Amino acid sequence: MSKLPKAALSLKQFMLRQEVLKLYRTIFRTIRQVPDASSRRELRDWARADFRNNRNQTDELAIKMLLQHGNRSLKELQTSLELSGTGSNSDATKHS
Repeated sequence: MSKLPKAALSLKQFMLRQEVLKLYRTIFRTIRQVPDASSRRELRDWARADFRNNRNQTDELAIKMLLQHGNRSLKELQTSLELSGTGSNSDATKHS
């Protein structure tokens, strides 16, 4: 399979893709702070499934809405970690 479509992204598509990748990395950095191994595993599985289910999304508006939803979910997780006293002031919590 050719990798041509990835090389042919418009600037707007490229920027959106970078934003999605940044959110993905930040979510996983934040999940690492969850103290309970079972909860960590569940959160990782949920995040992977969510990103996997939407990876072929091409509609710009839909992607932006998914990014907003992802950022809200990330903020909720960060807030929960901070309230439980396990969240740190690392880079993962500063991105929001």
